[in-house]
Amino acid sequence: MKVIILGGGVIGVTSAYYLAKAGHEVEVIERQQGVALETSFANAGEVSPGYASPWAGPGIPQKAIKWLMMRHPPLIVKPVPDYYMARWILQMLTNCTAGRYALNKARMVRIAEYSRDVLKDLRADTGIAYDERMQGTLQLFRTQKQLDGAAKDIKVLAEYGVPYEVLDRAGCIAAEPGLGQSTAPIAGGLRLPGDETGDCHIFTNRLAEMAAALGVVFRYGVTIKALQSEGGKVTGVETDTGVVRGDAYVLAMGSFTPHLSRKLGIDLPIYPVKGYSITAKITDANVAPVSTILDETYKIAVTRLGDRIRVGGMAELSGYSANLPPERRATLAHCVNELFPGAGDTETASYWTGLRPMTPDGTPVIGASKLSNLFINSGHGTLGWTMACGSARVIADIVSGRPAEIDVSDIGPSRYD
Repeated sequence: MKVIILGGGVIGVTSAYYLAKAGHEVEVIERQQGVALETSFANAGEVSPGYASPWAGPGIPQKAIKWLMMRHPPLIVKPVPDYYMARWILQMLTNCTAGRYALNKARMVRIAEYSRDVLKDLRADTGIAYDERMQGTLQLFRTQKQLDGAAKDIKVLAEYGVPYEVLDRAGCIAAEPGLGQSTAPIAGGLRLPGDETGDCHIFTNRLAEMAAALGVVFRYGVTIKALQSEGGKVTGVETDTGVVRGDAYVLAMGSFTPHLSRKLGIDLPIYPVKGYSITAKITDANVAPVSTILDETYKIAVTRLGDRIRVGGMAELSGYSANLPPERRATLAHCVNELFPGAGDTETASYWTGLRPMTPDGTPVIGASKLSNLFINSGHGTLGWTMACGSARVIADIVSGRPAEIDVSDIGPSRYD
């Protein structure tokens, strides 16, 4: 079967690889001149299934007001005249209950844990290297209130058998010795020793090479205009270079997925939530992070990637804007310099932004659509790198007519019908 994949980020490329492994003829259409050049380019680098949590939860509306007032805010809202932004915010607010949080987190942990296992198998089978580290992730709490608030997440971790450690300040420093130089308040931390890190851009490019060796065709610099349909199925992809046809189609265009799906009567509530990162050269390895630290106060991750430090995070609702305000860079530099003073050269660090494709319930959209040969693999938010391999295996199974290895009955597009 010929499968056309729309989008060449980490989700599209992993989908292409596993579909090719399943024996299909695969083509990937990507508007950039290579893979992983947008949202997958410079993300925080975490492969953190245990921290797979929806942003919508109890108390979030009240916290959001405080975040908006901070000097270095983790949340920025710049309203634009966009019906879909307003709707997304309202839908997210409806998910800010204890019951919805528990349901959505359970869904997210299920796919994220599976994805990490699939990534491990891929690494063992191919030897793929991407500045990976397997030294866990530490969620850092600056206040006792934050530490106490982790109880609801710990409960879900325990239910799913995810290893974890609750640490005091000394335990945090033992796990990440560079924190010993920090003047930041540290009340404690939640460490997940099974989590990993790695450079998503490097990974995606190397996997694309492996996919090409399996026969996958990559069409770069091609703009997708629309999906053609007739008789309850997709009949082709209209592009600026002509119509591309296949037997099945996988929509993996991140925040731009709804632009195509809505024209087919599939209204997916995926909306861009902008994130930022800086990447700095390590200047003192002795005080640099060992793995990944999640600063709960600023919602920023600080990750060791080889001889670099990636600092990424924040959440900005501003439509599809890709501008790079200097104040966001200042927040990222402030966080890493406070936690790991002298570890990296933030003055010369590269600065990036990406549009994370978020659903209001936090769970990605993976599965068959109401059109018989159109499949969705999108809406992973901040967890595209964490969930990529598992999502791709699931979509390859579904396209191939095989049952997925995990329950995916509640994460498909039909949940929004």
